[in-house]
Amino acid sequence: MTNAQSTQTDNPLNKLIDFFDSETILYIIKRVLQGLLTILLASIVSFIIIQIAPGDYLDNLKQNPKIAKETIEQLTVRFGLDKPWYIQYWRWLVQVVTRFNFGESFVYNRSVASLLAERILATLLLAIASIIITWLIAIPLGIISAVKQSTWLDKILRVISYLGQGFPSFITALVLLIIAQYVSPLLPVGNMTSLNHAELSPLGKILDIGWHMILPTIALSITSFAGLMRLMRGQMLDVMRQDYIQTARAKGLPEDKVIYVHALRNAINPLITLLGFEFSSLLGGSFIAEFFFNWPGLGRLILQAVTAQDLYLVMGSLTMGATMLIVGNLLADLLLKVVDPRIKLENRK
Repeated sequence: MTNAQSTQTDNPLNKLIDFFDSETILYIIKRVLQGLLTILLASIVSFIIIQIAPGDYLDNLKQNPKIAKETIEQLTVRFGLDKPWYIQYWRWLVQVVTRFNFGESFVYNRSVASLLAERILATLLLAIASIIITWLIAIPLGIISAVKQSTWLDKILRVISYLGQGFPSFITALVLLIIAQYVSPLLPVGNMTSLNHAELSPLGKILDIGWHMILPTIALSITSFAGLMRLMRGQMLDVMRQDYIQTARAKGLPEDKVIYVHALRNAINPLITLLGFEFSSLLGGSFIAEFFFNWPGLGRLILQAVTAQDLYLVMGSLTMGATMLIVGNLLADLLLKVVDPRIKLENRK
């Protein structure tokens, strides 16, 4: 191969074009169509379950003697609650598809889309930071634990992973709050920004948000870190017993190359597959960290919506959660192909 041909092959644009071949494009289209059908079915089931639940948002208002009966009737008509559930759902679905309008929140008297857009960035920031920290810590420790199997270091790391998985998220959050009180004011315990955030420089604003992210990110990461480390250790031990690893060692390859090139490349594939589920679970499970640390994200918003039976806000939140799960799994599959080009997407379920 000539230098010109080699340069052309190594061009990032050519690599990107080769990656998005006809197979990949067709796979993405198929997964998007399957995802849309999944979201449709999930929204129908969710709407029915919400309707089956006793009472609705207006029940609390009806118990307030200061609110006139005429006002209750006006709100019932305004929110469409005077119609059968299938009519309510059809109207909601049509406006979602045609105008990307998820309806109006009963509690906030604002569009659901604006509320979700306002909170999603804070939750995404927390979830992505948690995933990055979890992977940067859990993967190396899982590899070390597997390589040093049955040594004192392996035993210590396994105990840490058991403790991390055994701690409920709310207990972890409480412990972090107690620690924050003892080291105050080194660590903030509430909100996403400081009171003087608007007066800070652009870099100062970024550092201020990062400072407030420390505790909720740790609270989200501990359980995920423990489970991921154990999974990484198990996968590495399984791969290192395979015949091709023994063959690589018999050929005289350096142990580091055997572990970090041949073994790790195959052991990490199942973890990448779980990345989409982990991303979605962080979005759904972040309400504990957001509640304890007063973080203005989707978790608290969803919890308030369910408590108040805010129908359209709950539906919008559930739809977004299902979308994040589907997008996360699709990205995990594409990332899996980047890591291991031998994998055929058409064989992925």
